[in-house]
Amino acid sequence: MAPTIVILVVLGFVVSLAASVWTEVLWFDSVGYEGVFVTELTTKIVLFTVGFLLTAGLVGSSLVVAYRTRPIYAPVTPQQQSLDQYREAIEPLRKLAIIIVPGLLGLLTATGAAGEWKTYLLWRNQVPFGIKDPQFHLDLSFFVFTLPWIRFLLGFLTMVLVMALVAAAFTHYVYGGLQLQVRAERTTRAARTHLAVLLAVLVLVRAANYWFDRYSLATKDSPLLTGIGYTDAHAVMPTKAILAVAAIMTAGLFVASIWTRSWRLPAVGVALLVITSVVVGTIYPALVQNFKVQPSQKTLERPYIDRSIKATRAAYGIDGVDTSTYQATTKATAGQLRNDAETIPGIRLVDPIVVSPTFKQLQSIKSYYAFPDALDVDRYTINGKVNDTVIAVRELDLNGVPANQRNWLNDHTVYTHGFGVVAAYGNQRGADGQPVFYEQNIPTIGPLPQFEPRVYFGEQSPEYSIVGGAPGSRPREFDYPDSSVAGQKNNTYTGTGGVQLSSFARKVAYAMKYHELNLILSDTVNSDSRLLDHRTPLDRVQRVAPWLTLDGNPYPAVVGGRIQWIIDGYTTSADYPYSRLQAIDNATSDSVTANSSAVRPIGSGQVNYIRNSVKATVDAFDGSVKLYSWDNQDPLLKAWSKAFSNTVLPMSDISADLMSHLRYPEDLFKVQRTMLARYHVTDADSFYGGQDFWRVPNDPAQEDRVVMQPPYYLTLAMPDQEKPTFSLTSTFMPAGDREVLSGFLAVDSNAGTQAGARLDDYGKLRLLVLPRDTTVKGPGQVENDVASSNQTSAAFTLTLNQFLNQSRQQGSKVTLGNLLTLPVGGGLLYVQPIYVSAQGSSAYPLSRATIAAFGDKLAWSDTLDGALSGLFGGNSGATTGDSGSGAPPPTTGTGGGTGPTSPSAAAALTKALADIQAAYAAGQTALRNGDFAAYGAAQKQLDDAIRRAVAAAPKGGSVSVTPTPSPSGAATPSSTATPSPSSTK
Repeated sequence: MAPTIVILVVLGFVVSLAASVWTEVLWFDSVGYEGVFVTELTTKIVLFTVGFLLTAGLVGSSLVVAYRTRPIYAPVTPQQQSLDQYREAIEPLRKLAIIIVPGLLGLLTATGAAGEWKTYLLWRNQVPFGIKDPQFHLDLSFFVFTLPWIRFLLGFLTMVLVMALVAAAFTHYVYGGLQLQVRAERTTRAARTHLAVLLAVLVLVRAANYWFDRYSLATKDSPLLTGIGYTDAHAVMPTKAILAVAAIMTAGLFVASIWTRSWRLPAVGVALLVITSVVVGTIYPALVQNFKVQPSQKTLERPYIDRSIKATRAAYGIDGVDTSTYQATTKATAGQLRNDAETIPGIRLVDPIVVSPTFKQLQSIKSYYAFPDALDVDRYTINGKVNDTVIAVRELDLNGVPANQRNWLNDHTVYTHGFGVVAAYGNQRGADGQPVFYEQNIPTIGPLPQFEPRVYFGEQSPEYSIVGGAPGSRPREFDYPDSSVAGQKNNTYTGTGGVQLSSFARKVAYAMKYHELNLILSDTVNSDSRLLDHRTPLDRVQRVAPWLTLDGNPYPAVVGGRIQWIIDGYTTSADYPYSRLQAIDNATSDSVTANSSAVRPIGSGQVNYIRNSVKATVDAFDGSVKLYSWDNQDPLLKAWSKAFSNTVLPMSDISADLMSHLRYPEDLFKVQRTMLARYHVTDADSFYGGQDFWRVPNDPAQEDRVVMQPPYYLTLAMPDQEKPTFSLTSTFMPAGDREVLSGFLAVDSNAGTQAGARLDDYGKLRLLVLPRDTTVKGPGQVENDVASSNQTSAAFTLTLNQFLNQSRQQGSKVTLGNLLTLPVGGGLLYVQPIYVSAQGSSAYPLSRATIAAFGDKLAWSDTLDGALSGLFGGNSGATTGDSGSGAPPPTTGTGGGTGPTSPSAAAALTKALADIQAAYAAGQTALRNGDFAAYGAAQKQLDDAIRRAVAAAPKGGSVSVTPTPSPSGAATPSSTATPSPSSTK
């Protein structure tokens, strides 16, 4: 019975393993990357096999040799007599133990060896960097590709030799070849020879470790720098060489002990090696550091700091940053923004982190559709003009399906896909503060070219779905709700994605993989069905390119008639010599990753080299994955391309449509800004002092937590640019407690629209450094001004502080939007939208006010136009185009006298003035009642009435509005039109 059970268990394991491997092969074949799977699996198998054979062979041979060279007669000593019972107990299991023990140890070490497949492939396919390190004069490829593999081999050999030594010593001891408690000769000649050889080889490996430790110093981390310092160069490196020579001599003493028949010389050698390692390897460097370096550290470490600065800037791609001093003015005057007339209208007022609930309430249509909690920013050309756009994919959310409809059939064969995208203008808002959608609804309507709206592969797709069917069969996949009798439209998948379940064996394999018998029994699963799994964009790209580190924020784009997910891929290393090591998860964490499940830090561990080497796409309809080379000068990309040939397409294959949506990646920018906070300082003496180090500000919009401010995509013009361009921006403040601004960083993020070639300025980092004696307020100070402001807006009778407090007291939730920073008007302009949402589960935030700050002045209004007018004295010199509904603002004119007024114009003016009074009174009533929707509508009516009054007023006249008591006691505007030689206002 027992053998049968064992056989069945083993058979079940083998079948399950075979099913798992086969479904993996089918998946990789379905996406056209079977070579990746074969290469990875083959490399792992080879490393596993070599590791297993080496470990099992050495340990097994030690056991066999020790047993076969045992004394014919065990020594007659009390110690050996006490071991007789152990020998008798071991004997029945000895032959089995000689197989099992090496086998188990071999499995343990072989698993670790297989895990180093990436290290092996990089070493095997290495390419030169073409740059030599300044200490050893070796090409950097030695440190990045060769040294990690050597370190692994030495560590692996050390572990295996220790296992073999322990196995040999144990066997010799049990069978009498090694005696510890006698004064005479403690080992037989055979035991001494066996142990001496193993110990000599182990010490030789230790000697190699000492030698290669010299090179490893190039990536040693310390508080001051990463890499070799003065003490390392003048004390540690020489002692490592001395220890290597001493270890080789000690190994010779172990070999000599075979003939001297004594362990005395090897023991003395080991003792001297240990003493040397402590004195020469630890005490001497400590003395040099404390008594020579510390008193003159700034002078002695200068060349090593300079080396580290240059290496760090090169490794992180910040050596080409364009740095300039920015003498920022803090005074706001009329007409100051005239030179920035192209930048101001493009200011993105829609916060993609805040408006996700608004998108859901207005555009999800049904509860089983969802949007990510962090939307994306992109650019689209609408009516011949490029617009910053907040965009999201309407994905399927099974959690929104009614509970009584949740079963295997519905979850995996009916609810299979999302539908369409929703896009809104980034710089406009509706009359009630909602986003202005230009691509919306189901079926999708909007100006974007026609595209396939079905989303079978997305960030929230189910684990797996069964789709497709025989031609002409009845559609069963829910497509979208409509107004038909059935209430919905169904669809049958016609794409090529997934694996076709064309045989019974495939159904069985997937049934075993997902532990689901319905895959075999259900009549909805037939030979025409396709199984879609591994459906999230990040998962699909990571599987076909396991050597890439992926950006934590994939974003969608409508490209070539399809929704494409775009993912930025990075090649990284922690072995670039002298470059500062950085915890990559800390560098890429900010308020977005802290508050959103859709955006995550890119990984964990430390790196000191990073390149955005690959742009990847995943088709939302068929799941096809494409990898495009983006940095063909990157040695790591070249090495991986050799290892996985024909997987990365050249940049020339990127279409013009796709190129127009590629952008500079957020996570790379986060890592670079973190390094620039210190490494904008390029002088070694200044770097040592650390007086000019910066930090990334905390996000002032996060009132309940302390997290870094995220970078923002904006269309702006830096001082040296003639026209605005799509950019990614961030700010810096001095390290410490000062909250003033010290720097502004922007990178050109527009790749262009030419197929196969990006713009020359793409990726250009521009850093504005503010002089130390300036006091431009930082984001935290601006937010403090917002919270305590008594500034009254022309559109509101309340102060800003009263408006915020009253909103909260009425039970509404006030959300501070992204605090944007723009270098315009010769200074730095802050712009922030304020969102208000009512109570209840269905409430969603609406933009109710916009704040603008410049220098020491702050203004706010219901529109950016109004805020800038209040900030710059009513004439900013630049038109925003933001009047609450996206309409252009009123025009102004000048005249020398009063023009005639026609009867129709007079009637229009009278009507407009009456409407002004009515709209104002309605707005005040709504404000007292806390009804912000009604208040927004009244403000829109008031704005419209004022425009009509201005248009109908006599030429050269003016319209004045002064509050007068209304019958209800509220202040109501009394409007008159009078001729004036001044400009119309």
